[in-house]
Amino acid sequence: MKEIITTLKSEMLNVLTTNILPYWMKWMVDYESGGFHGRITGDEQLMPDAEKGAILNARILWAFSAAYRQLGNPEYLVIAKRAKQAILDNFYDKEYGGIYWSIDNKNRMLDAKKQIYANGFAIYGLSELYRASGDFEALTYAIKLFGSIESHSYDKEKGGYFEALSREWNQIDDMRLSEKDANERKTMNTHLHILESYTNLFRVWKDEQLRQKLRNLIYLFMDKILNKKTYHLQLFFDDNWNSKYDIVSYGHDIEASWLLLEASLVLGEADVLTKVLPLVRKIAEAAAEGYMPGFGMISEQNKKTGITDRERAWWVQCETVIGYINIYQYFGDEVALKRAADCWSFIKTNLIDKENGEWFWSVCADGTINKNDDKAGFWKCPYHNSRMCLEMIERNFD
Repeated sequence: MKEIITTLKSEMLNVLTTNILPYWMKWMVDYESGGFHGRITGDEQLMPDAEKGAILNARILWAFSAAYRQLGNPEYLVIAKRAKQAILDNFYDKEYGGIYWSIDNKNRMLDAKKQIYANGFAIYGLSELYRASGDFEALTYAIKLFGSIESHSYDKEKGGYFEALSREWNQIDDMRLSEKDANERKTMNTHLHILESYTNLFRVWKDEQLRQKLRNLIYLFMDKILNKKTYHLQLFFDDNWNSKYDIVSYGHDIEASWLLLEASLVLGEADVLTKVLPLVRKIAEAAAEGYMPGFGMISEQNKKTGITDRERAWWVQCETVIGYINIYQYFGDEVALKRAADCWSFIKTNLIDKENGEWFWSVCADGTINKNDDKAGFWKCPYHNSRMCLEMIERNFD
């Protein structure tokens, strides 16, 4: 087992530093308008007129801040600082607070809605930059965004966070994160990424209100979002936490298993950790329903219709690797480690673009490589794959 761990650490360090991060440094920096370009297609075509998304910029900020914190390469800090300025100068709403959804290629406001998911990622990136470099301005804005989310998105009656609001923080009709999502007021996905952002902010800002909100989020996952019969996460909810959708997202299940444990460890309250620990293993094992030895983790299944999406997206494979590494580290489960190593082999063989750098979007259900979706773009960011590598490098298995 030690040999597997050593190999995984070495290979992921190499992929991170020679394949993933250099791609973004070489191709995505927008030297003309500032910040970063919005898109590179699956066949390596730079689209300089593409809109620029808040999520992409926040994830660039997180990835390069975290890489600098762990590896100390000053070039990574330069990119992280560039991402910070792009967010503060172009995405931060100086009148109403919060982060715009998107800007155009000349850095002008394009879609001003306040998607809480994107605001959470800005907190995640800004708090990581402070953690990595002591950038106090970054921490200041992370705290401001925390205040905006709590003031405008938090449901004071039923708990949790509303999905999206207008620029002025009023209700809007279409709250969907993407066309694939149901138009509901509360979602698992947004809560998961608020959980990770609040966890990272609490690492560097031991505020009592933040402590309470982080604890509340952990309990929301245990009490409302997790299906206690199946140990899958429910995805979409109305205001009263009723779910009408019987859809399983295997990637989110395995991602949540380790993020819940991370949040509990950072919170540092023994009673919470005691409740979370047994659930972590059950969620990870439930996710294994979508795991195919030798072929990675499939995307999702609609339990009501029986329709299964067998695409193997890059991000799902990343979360599968680190999710089962997490199970091995904390529970000594060697089957989990073998799953992680097997999924990493699938990634190396199928998803890493060894010629151009970065990774392909997915392996299609028929086994072909998906080059139709972006190589870099609104949703294709140096986040899941960088984070998988960095988590593996940083963890101590002794």
